[in-house]
Amino acid sequence: MIRRPPGPKPHLVIGNMPLAGRAPLPTFLRWARQFGDIFYYRALWLHVYFLNHPDLIEAVLIGNARSVQKDHVVRNSRWFLGEGLLTSEGESWLRQRRLLQPAFHRARIASYAKIMVDLTEHMLSGWRAGEVRDIHADMMQLTLRIVVRCLFPVEAGEIEKIPSAMNALMRNASGVRMLFPPVTRYLPIPTMIAVREAVRHLDETVYRIIAERRASPDCAGDLLSTLVRARDEDGSRLTDRQLRDEIMTFLLAGHETTALALSWTWHLLAEHRAVEEKLHRELGRVLGNRAAGSADVPALTYSERVIKESMRLYPPAWSLARTVTADLYMGGYRIPAGANVVMSQWIMHRHPRYFPEPETFDPDRWLPQQAEKLPRFAYFPFGGGGRQCIGASFAMMEAVLVLVTIARRFRLRSVPGETVVPVPGFTLRPKHGIPMRLEAEPAEELGNLHSLAAENLSEQL
Repeated sequence: MIRRPPGPKPHLVIGNMPLAGRAPLPTFLRWARQFGDIFYYRALWLHVYFLNHPDLIEAVLIGNARSVQKDHVVRNSRWFLGEGLLTSEGESWLRQRRLLQPAFHRARIASYAKIMVDLTEHMLSGWRAGEVRDIHADMMQLTLRIVVRCLFPVEAGEIEKIPSAMNALMRNASGVRMLFPPVTRYLPIPTMIAVREAVRHLDETVYRIIAERRASPDCAGDLLSTLVRARDEDGSRLTDRQLRDEIMTFLLAGHETTALALSWTWHLLAEHRAVEEKLHRELGRVLGNRAAGSADVPALTYSERVIKESMRLYPPAWSLARTVTADLYMGGYRIPAGANVVMSQWIMHRHPRYFPEPETFDPDRWLPQQAEKLPRFAYFPFGGGGRQCIGASFAMMEAVLVLVTIARRFRLRSVPGETVVPVPGFTLRPKHGIPMRLEAEPAEELGNLHSLAAENLSEQL
């Protein structure tokens, strides 16, 4: 008999199915507070162990990394994501990581800054003060265009089908559906029909981009060109299928998480005017009336802290999970091979032991003298260990530049009566978007009045 950690009382055959419930995130948080550093429950056939202490998380992601593999959810997603960097394992993953690393060197990332700012400014040219917009939808569209232009530079017309297809995938990959095996993709039901159609659209677009790049492989610096030219130790090249899998991974991971970080940041800033004012004071001091660039990022320290604190409260990746391949011993318990271990950013980032008043939005938690006291895995929005997100630096620079570029032009306000609800799927998405009303930033509004006065004077003369 295996001595299991404490946990919630099971419900007959199904055990516990929090992801199918009305409020999975509060449920997980309540269980962690009730049962402590490690708790157990069964969801149908899955045995789940939640680890709620930085040392236990480090033991899995670093100390016992060879005794775990990607969990059922990620493995089940291989039928549409393929065997890219997110889903691959072992030597295959290590080889892919080496091939991809040059595209994420510091100098290469800095070269993307102008694209990020220019595309944000282009988006803002269509915004008008007073209108209500779904900011999550806008951030998704923007970050998708950024990742395509930075990593797979093609014209906007080439990616028309990608946003809606990606949304269909993510919308149908939430809750209990994440546990269903890949065979369910063949079910003749509306949900699976929509997913199959989304994958078909994505494949058409991605394979077309690959064919175009193979026809002109000398494009400088972008990720796809790097992969097309890459050779393995035996001289072999990546196949179209392997290239497709990497592109699918970066289309998902390269825009979804940054869009969410920004979306939740706007939501939080609208609720915390004092933080917003402090952010604007930094923009005035560092940027004045000019656009931001990569050289400004190190000086935008408060802006970065705002993003970090947003990702603490609303981590785009709300949990990491691994399947145990060899028995693990931790916290005084044996976790048997075949079980799932879950490490939740949502839980750890709200742990009062590491974050006093955990529900308070306080960017100054990330002042160096405070942040350096945190254990390694008290805060891990980009994962950790050997499989930490390869694009973490890219994502942080993008989030800061997009944030300050928009903030220089507009302030975003919550819409009365609209409730924003986070839903845990592959990522932490707002259930019904984030509708917000635009207000012109006073300096921007004054600039517009000056321009209008100049135009009127010119007409009179």
